[in-house]
Amino acid sequence: MIIWITWTLGAGKWTIVDYLVKNKWFVHFSVRAYLIQEIEKRWMPVNRDSMVEVANDLRAKYWPSYIVEELYKQAQETGKNCIIESIRAEWEALALKWKDKFLLFSVDADPKIRYERAVLRWSETDHISYDEFIMNEQREMTNTDPTKQNLSKCMALSDHIFTNNWTLQELNDQISKVVEEFWI
Repeated sequence: MIIWITWTLGAGKWTIVDYLVKNKWFVHFSVRAYLIQEIEKRWMPVNRDSMVEVANDLRAKYWPSYIVEELYKQAQETGKNCIIESIRAEWEALALKWKDKFLLFSVDADPKIRYERAVLRWSETDHISYDEFIMNEQREMTNTDPTKQNLSKCMALSDHIFTNNWTLQELNDQISKVVEEFWI
């Protein structure tokens, strides 16, 4: 089984990844890590703007689902259950929906809760104000260009949407129930 995950910023994607890796023995792959390698090759700063720029460039240069299909191949080669984060563009999700043993999960939460989580984790892409946080997300929420982020379409294509407004245990319970339901 290969599970991909999409999310709103700060919604709990890493919590789901962590749960599947530690409790269900999934192998983890990351679009972010893939993009950081490419950003560093290009001598660009590692931040959200560079990630969006490089991802959009790779999609435009090759094809709209290039990045996710490369990671899908790597995951498939392991022969194990894998969790890959993240899908951000509609054509990525559409290209993978036709693959064997593929599921798309998404996670969302209230924007204020998500911003508080982002502030607490304080990664290189989280050094922003609440207004910037919302603007970044809105920029990635809808787009008619297939090579660019369209989070709302990806979430609409999800096989399951997790709501993460409550405790860690409640989210873990949701994950366990859904994975068992889809387990092949």
